Amino acid sequence: MNPIVRLIGISVLSLIATACNKSEAPKPTAADAPAPAASAAAADAPSAAAAVPSAAPAAAGSGAGLKIAYSDWPGWVAWEIAIQKGWFKEAGVEVEFKWFDYVPSMEAFSAGKVDAVCMTNGDALVTGATGGKSVSIIVNDYSDGNDMIVAKPGIANVGALKGKTVGVEVGFVDHLLLLHALKSANLKESDIKLKNVKTDETPQALKSGDVDAVGAWQPSSGAALKEVPGSKPIFTSHDVPGLIYDMLAVNPKSLAEHRADWIKVTKVWDRVATFVNDPKNVDEAAKIMSARVGLTADQYKAIMKGTHIMGLAEGKKHWAKAEGLTSIYGSNKIVDEFNVKNTVYKAPEKVDEYLDPSVSEEAAK
Repeated sequence: MNPIVRLIGISVLSLIATACNKSEAPKPTAADAPAPAASAAAADAPSAAAAVPSAAPAAAGSGAGLKIAYSDWPGWVAWEIAIQKGWFKEAGVEVEFKWFDYVPSMEAFSAGKVDAVCMTNGDALVTGATGGKSVSIIVNDYSDGNDMIVAKPGIANVGALKGKTVGVEVGFVDHLLLLHALKSANLKESDIKLKNVKTDETPQALKSGDVDAVGAWQPSSGAALKEVPGSKPIFTSHDVPGLIYDMLAVNPKSLAEHRADWIKVTKVWDRVATFVNDPKNVDEAAKIMSARVGLTADQYKAIMKGTHIMGLAEGKKHWAKAEGLTSIYGSNKIVDEFNVKNTVYKAPEKVDEYLDPSVSEEAAK
C-alpha cells in the first residue's frame, strides 16, 4: 500500500483472514494518505507502490541501538527528515529505521525483529490481541482526509447511499469510517448493501459498476476518484478527526530497558513535527518525504494535507483520558468495540495498557 495504507486489524493477517473470511490486504503501505479534507486534490497523486522497493532499510545507525519499522504514511515518512538531517546523532541516540510495507512491518515487530513499529492505534490492539504487545509513546498524527467514502456520479451525499451497494474491506479502518458516515446521515449498515472488496481493488470495483461507492485510503481512494470521472468523496476522515491515530508503538521490554533513549527519540519527533508544520519548510519537507516513496514533491504536498501531524504540545491534548475521538483513549475504546463486533479478535482488550503518555510528557519538559 502506499501513501497510507493503514488498516485496523491487518497486522494479524491469519487471524483476520479466518475471522473476516478475507484475504490479506495491502496497507498504508500499510498506507493511508489524503487530500485536503474531502477534496479531490489527492486524487492527482499517483501510487508510489511500484516506485519504491519493499523492505529496503533506511539506516540511521550502524545496526546497533534501537530498531524502528516504518512504512508509507506521511506521519511516518516524516521520520525521514530526522534521518536525513542527522538529528538522532545530534540527540545522542543510535537508531536504525527499517523500511517495510505496512503489514510486514507489524509482522517484524511481532516477531521481535524490531523494537518499535509505526502503526495505527487500532492495529496496535490487533497485534497485541495475538501476542505482539506494545505500548504507544508518540502520537504522530491523525488521518485528516486521506481515508474516504467515494461515490459514483449522481450520489451527492451519504444519505443517497440508502439501498445502494458500498464496497469496503470488511473489518478494516474504512469499514469503521463507513459506519460513522452512515450514522451522520441517520442510516444503519442494514440500510445499504455491504460488499467485501479488498482496499486495493476498490477503484476497479467502482469503475466497473459493481458498487455505487467505496471506502478506501490513499492511494486507492485517490485512484478511485481518478478512474471514475465525476465521482467524489462524500465523507472522509476529516469529518471524524481522531478516528484513526498513527502512533509509535514500542516493545514494553525495550521501553523499560532503554527509556532514556526513547525519550530522546520522542524529542526528535517533536523537532520533526515542528519542522513539517512550519510553512517555510513545506518545500524542503515535501522534497525529502516524497523521495522516500517515489513521488514528486508537488504530488506529495497534496497527500500531506490529509494528514494532521502533531508535535508533543498538541499531542498532549489527545493523550488526555476522555470519551470520544478527541482522546486516544476514547478512540481506542471505540476501535476495540468495532474489532470485537467484527470478530477481528474475540474478547475486548485492556486498551489503556497500550498507551503511555508519560514518555511524551517527559520529553516535552
